[in-house]
Amino acid sequence: MNRILLFFWIFCLPLIISAQDTRLDTVCAPKVYDNIYSIPLYHDSLVSSFVIFIRKEVKLHAHATHAEHVLVLEGEGEMVLGEKIIKVKKGSLVFIPSGVPHSLRVTSGKPVKVLSVQAPYFDGKDRILLSSPK
Repeated sequence: MNRILLFFWIFCLPLIISAQDTRLDTVCAPKVYDNIYSIPLYHDSLVSSFVIFIRKEVKLHAHATHAEHVLVLEGEGEMVLGEKIIKVKKGSLVFIPSGVPHSLRVTSGKPVKVLSVQAPYFDGKDRILLSSPK
């Protein structure tokens, strides 16, 4: 019994203490912001997560070294994902592999709110802005 408790205190308790919980429905943007407003949630050396609000668009870009999952929480839009154009709305989950060009144009009357989970850790340095095809 003592070994089990010792194992718990050494290995499990730090994981429980470091785990965090956020209610995404309570994360809000300020009333005034230009086009994109990003709120960092959590990160470590392997992953970063953000809630991002988009009023108009995210310009075409790619990431050299990381992949991204985007979960749409509110709003609607059209996303360029490589050669495809897909419609996204609340509940849409999109996986964006590293190197794949992507953008988003908001089509709803309200901003698009997304949860973005990026791996490895995202510091913005690998973002490559691209020209949109005419």
